[in-house]
Amino acid sequence: MKNIILTLTAIVFLALQVDAQKFGYVDSKYILSHIPEYQEAQKQINKMSDTWQKEIEAKYETIEKLEKAFQAEKILLTEDMRQKRSDEIDEKRKEAKDLQKQKFGVGGELFQKREELIKPIQEQIYEAIKDVASQSALMVIFDKANQSNMLYTNPKHDVSDKVLRKMGLKPGDVLDEQGGNEEDTEEDSKDGSSGGKQAEGGKTAPKGGEKTSPKGGGK
Repeated sequence: MKNIILTLTAIVFLALQVDAQKFGYVDSKYILSHIPEYQEAQKQINKMSDTWQKEIEAKYETIEKLEKAFQAEKILLTEDMRQKRSDEIDEKRKEAKDLQKQKFGVGGELFQKREELIKPIQEQIYEAIKDVASQSALMVIFDKANQSNMLYTNPKHDVSDKVLRKMGLKPGDVLDEQGGNEEDTEEDSKDGSSGGKQAEGGKTAPKGGEKTSPKGGGK
């Protein structure tokens, strides 16, 4: 009986301790959808990605045409001519792969541009989250957008709108990727609103080489 009482006491004590720890969460995708600078950065990144992707795909198309022509004429060529044509095709394929790595690879130009444009926005969000956590005495703030193990979230613990207000933004004025406004059904949504959320857009690298996701990492 004594052990049972001690166990129950410990459980109650732990429950009170957990209750004393205040937690909250944000939805970073929802927050980003309100930031004009982020939408503009995404447009710049997507434009660069499209341009480079077309350039690389054109190189692979040229290689494919050269290979077809080589196979059709191969029987008419001398050994030295076949070797020369084969080496030329290999060199062009290497150039295409090197260009793809330079533009889309880890640490490539697209990655660097994303760091340049997105990182300052991430830092701005992070500072606003810290201020909200301090003012609301929150011990931990999770990111709903990046926490796949958050199976259920109570909207009353969503502090996303508080973070937006701390950044001087109005909750509900969700921006689309073209820079337009999409008014939320409740302009002055209460804390915990998750309306108007929008997934981050991005481009994939072209075929034939390494791929990286254009998404910017979050804090």
